[in-house]
Amino acid sequence: MKKLMPFRIYNMASSVQQVADQHWYRISAAAEGQGDTQADATPIEIYIYGEIGGWGITANEFIQDLKAIDDGISPVVVAFNTIGGDLFDGLAIHNALNRLGERCTARVDALAASAGSVAACGAHRLVMASNAMLMVHNPWTWTSGDAEDLRRVAGVLDQTFEAIIAAYKAKAPGIDDAELRRMVNAETWLTAQEALALGLADEVGNGVEVKACLGQGAAMQRYRQTPKALLDQLADQPEATGGKPATPPDLTAADPGDSTALALMIAQDCAKAGISNLVEPLIASTKLADKATVQAALTRAKGVRDLCVAARLPELTVEFVQAGLEPDAVRARLFEKLVSSGKGFEIDNSLPPADDEPEKVKAQLPNPSSIWAARRQAANKGARP
Repeated sequence: MKKLMPFRIYNMASSVQQVADQHWYRISAAAEGQGDTQADATPIEIYIYGEIGGWGITANEFIQDLKAIDDGISPVVVAFNTIGGDLFDGLAIHNALNRLGERCTARVDALAASAGSVAACGAHRLVMASNAMLMVHNPWTWTSGDAEDLRRVAGVLDQTFEAIIAAYKAKAPGIDDAELRRMVNAETWLTAQEALALGLADEVGNGVEVKACLGQGAAMQRYRQTPKALLDQLADQPEATGGKPATPPDLTAADPGDSTALALMIAQDCAKAGISNLVEPLIASTKLADKATVQAALTRAKGVRDLCVAARLPELTVEFVQAGLEPDAVRARLFEKLVSSGKGFEIDNSLPPADDEPEKVKAQLPNPSSIWAARRQAANKGARP
């Protein structure tokens, strides 16, 4: 059976770009104890200012971070300024916003392009700055193989095209299907007023000047229909060695006793270390007592993860972190687990080999009876007339 070459589908400019400009992702929780209903709760604010997917914020990081601080009541406002990225990450963020229901608002501060527009349209309400833009276009990918492989990939691209259409139509059910398909095929840049007329936006707000995260100027220039006004803004941006765009505030610099800031610190540190699955166990085990406790638990969790990976039992990491076990206790439990399973190998901090060594084949001992019989048979053949 032929095996299809692995590939990813993107909804951005058709070239992978080095991230050279300033971009960032930020999520801040509602202030604790401010209001018991959605009407008087402080909003949870999320900024997706940069690429979506492998080179920026992934859907997994986004969902884990949101899950760590969402109280189920507070309004959620997601601000977008992105050139797009991985289509499936964009669809996952779209669905995550959609599950929040009426308390979710997407705000396009400057640009929501390709996968970014797919993600933004998952919100119950979409507000665009008067000078912001929404861009829709076809997905693309790269692959290799024979004609059968390429036809199969083309079929997958057709299916993902339909997923994009479905995402936009979920936001604007009344939009003309043929016109929507034409716009996506043609790579269409929509102003706030045009998006409002189509039903993709619900409100046009005040314009703001946001240059820092228009993102990857080289990628922007590779789009076929990039408006000249946006390219002019990119040309006006300061050089990397000159003035720097405003950076987000340090969200972990709040009062050490602020449980919201401590929860956010856990979410951010876990995302950086690739252990987002440990956010909830760490919050539960530390009870967000103070900053020192949280920092110690984060360091301990990374060590526990490394031990479990070395023992080829990564699935036990969450259990050990939840219990607040020290590395020595984890080693003891892993040793007991391995001995009881009959696998008597040493636990260390190195990564396990890709494959187990093949079992050595033991040589068989010589059989005297067989040797004697073979010799007699040879002697009898030689004695024939």
